[in-house]
Amino acid sequence: MPLGISFSRRHGTPVTWGNMRSILRAAAVATSVALSVSAQPASPVTYRVSFPAPEHRFAQVEVTFPGVSGTLQARMSRSSPGRYAVHEFAKNVYDVHAFDSRGRELQPSRPNPYQWDVSGHDGTVQVAYKVYGDHVDGTYLGIDTTHAHMNLPATLMWARGLDDRPVRITFVPPDSRNWKPATQLFTTDDPWTFTAPNLQYLFDSPTELSAYTLRQFNVKNPDGKTFVIRTAVHADASAQDIDQYVAGVENIVNEAMAVFGEFPQYDTGTYTFLADYLPWDDGDGMEHRNSTVVTGRSLRGALGTAAHEFFHCWNVERIRPQGLEPFNFEEANLTDSLWLAEGFTQYYGELIFARAGFTDPQRTIDGFAQSANSVVNGSGRQFRSAVEMSHMAPFVDAARAVDRTNFRTTFISYYTYGAAVALGLDLSLRDKTNGRVSLDDFMRAMWKAHGKPGGPQPGLVARPYSITDVRERLAEVSGDRGFAEEFVTRYISGRDAVDYGRLVQRAGLVMKRRNAGVAWAGDLSFSQQTTTIANLVAPGTPAYDAGLEQDDVITAVDGKSVSSPQQIQEAIVARKPGDRISIAFTRRSGPASSTLTLKEDPSFTFEPVERTGGAPTAEQKSFRDRWLGSQRH
Repeated sequence: MPLGISFSRRHGTPVTWGNMRSILRAAAVATSVALSVSAQPASPVTYRVSFPAPEHRFAQVEVTFPGVSGTLQARMSRSSPGRYAVHEFAKNVYDVHAFDSRGRELQPSRPNPYQWDVSGHDGTVQVAYKVYGDHVDGTYLGIDTTHAHMNLPATLMWARGLDDRPVRITFVPPDSRNWKPATQLFTTDDPWTFTAPNLQYLFDSPTELSAYTLRQFNVKNPDGKTFVIRTAVHADASAQDIDQYVAGVENIVNEAMAVFGEFPQYDTGTYTFLADYLPWDDGDGMEHRNSTVVTGRSLRGALGTAAHEFFHCWNVERIRPQGLEPFNFEEANLTDSLWLAEGFTQYYGELIFARAGFTDPQRTIDGFAQSANSVVNGSGRQFRSAVEMSHMAPFVDAARAVDRTNFRTTFISYYTYGAAVALGLDLSLRDKTNGRVSLDDFMRAMWKAHGKPGGPQPGLVARPYSITDVRERLAEVSGDRGFAEEFVTRYISGRDAVDYGRLVQRAGLVMKRRNAGVAWAGDLSFSQQTTTIANLVAPGTPAYDAGLEQDDVITAVDGKSVSSPQQIQEAIVARKPGDRISIAFTRRSGPASSTLTLKEDPSFTFEPVERTGGAPTAEQKSFRDRWLGSQRH
């Protein structure tokens, strides 16, 4: 009999504080009986989560913490798995009450905004509260009359010192709703009650309660073990749209498996896509150990997100970098390897999407060129390496800032930077070994050394990796320690850019200037068809060297007055790279003038040799097909 049985009612009138004490007294009897039968040192923490008025978008949560010694420190999380910035989930908690096992109300104190300290108890503390949520994505809590979409760190309090306790959680749907649960939590005989072995697994287990549509299919590992892939689709979509989505997911799942050669050992025997696509949702994807949350406005076009997130069940969830293991729910989590954890996943999301046949190779190549451009020509590389970009995650990952920053010119997303590094490493390995070794081999090596060994419990990883481990695995698969040292030192820890132009030639591609011979002052943007510069000006561009900056208002170019962005652009492209032209502008200190020394636009594309009037060799065609073609055999 689980502790906290006082909160086990599934239907009926909502619990009120008027009848709470009598319910808790009854629970005290049950609790004392349970403790006298088996005084287990690791008694489970139990939750009851109900939705007495979903139209008002809150959940009623009751949690029982047994076996408490000293002051209980109950907390709401400040961070969430898959997110790297701080998110203050405590802001949505209200109407908090605490009781001991006899139903005697206790008065919590607040040492900080995220914590409720409870003392004077009898070894058991029961906390009840409401939590508001109206944001549907992978991070927050979203409740309305159609569903309860729960990221559990945004929903549940937890207690310091009880992280390793097993958990039992019961969800109570509204009486009038045809909801059912979808989650990676472990099932019990009660379809609405679930368990988790520890806090890490609990908080990595998003849960959807709704009248979703379930589709599923089986997959098999080389050893014959079978797993179930489930899609719980809560969407404003037709049955045909859902069937097409699931067929696409199946194709993606099997193409991703081909990279690693096997599926992970999913702890519950299943992996679940929690797909929430409604007109009021935010677009998002969030990886978890045995599931993913994917959200947006429309189910159509959603497979790209699915490809990225499913790859994470290997990379990040099991191939896990130091700094994210174990996850700290009290602070931002810092790691130096998001270029690999997120960036390589970004690369593979696009690659798997192409290998599965959902986009033509050229669109994929164009996407790779965009990532490479961002790194080669991005001013951020002057200031931060791939490792240093990863360190910026707590400030940029859905973080909110009131003050202006210069991140636009000093930061490149670790998704983009990492995808460019992945492209460079994949092509370098293929080039170096004549196609015998690729990035797939590196990912399999990381999987075998750091992901597949598992951990002591579900939700825990035994061998998180470091930069040193990356270097070792790269030396193993390349057979060349010098190559591994140089690549990591120059392109990951350092700020050099890969020589993409040489590498893409092996695939029958030509690196070409996007606007060859065209004069360029920098990628300037303007506010609402005015001549006011809207964004920061990138260092190294002609505009930056001329002293132009955000909020400056350009009044004349080459001696001619201008009143629109089009006139500015026309005046620039009328000249040629190397020309010097005058520019007049006003800024906060008043009128100013300078000289622009125009350059050629440095941005580039990867063009198939066929488009340049040539023809790829048989070797180039084979290289390209092995790179972008299906890996399923």
